[in-house]
Order: sequence, then structure tokens, then C-alpha cells
Amino acid sequence: MNDFIWGSPVNDEEMAQAILAYLAEHPQAMDSVEGIAQWWIMRQQIRVNVKTLARVLRGLAERGLLEELGDEGQRRYRLKAEPKRRPP
Repeated sequence: MNDFIWGSPVNDEEMAQAILAYLAEHPQAMDSVEGIAQWWIMRQQIRVNVKTLARVLRGLAERGLLEELGDEGQRRYRLKAEPKRRPP
């Protein structure tokens, strides 16, 4: 089974890992196939995507493409402004 849905696991092993990670946090959980897809799999994938997003944003800022504002808890990102040139 290798059905691709954007933002979700793309193979059986990734899906199994997402299920087991959810159950490690919620050992008493029980749900239907639809509930597992909606709550267990998507929750684990969002967590992974947020970590990936944070890493990518930091990388773009390190390359000088984005500007970081604020401290660690309230960090915001935006396109880095081009330095203004002084008239000759």
C-alpha cells in the first residue's frame, strides 16, 4: 500500500510508525479506521511536519532569505528586506 495523500505517511512502515507513536502517548486509545486516520495518523504527521517546517525556516533564515523576529517562544519569520541603497 503506497497511496499518497499530501501531508500523510506514504508507505506502510511510516503509517505503522505513526500509529505506534500515537499509541505510545495514548495506550488506552481505540478507534475505527476512519477515526484512526483522522485523529491518530494526522496528529502524528502534523507533529512531524511542524518540526520539519521549523528546521526549513531556520535554514532559510541562515541563508539570509528570511528574517527572524522575536525570541524562541514567539519567533516570527518574514521575507528579508533588501538593503536600501543610498543615493549617490
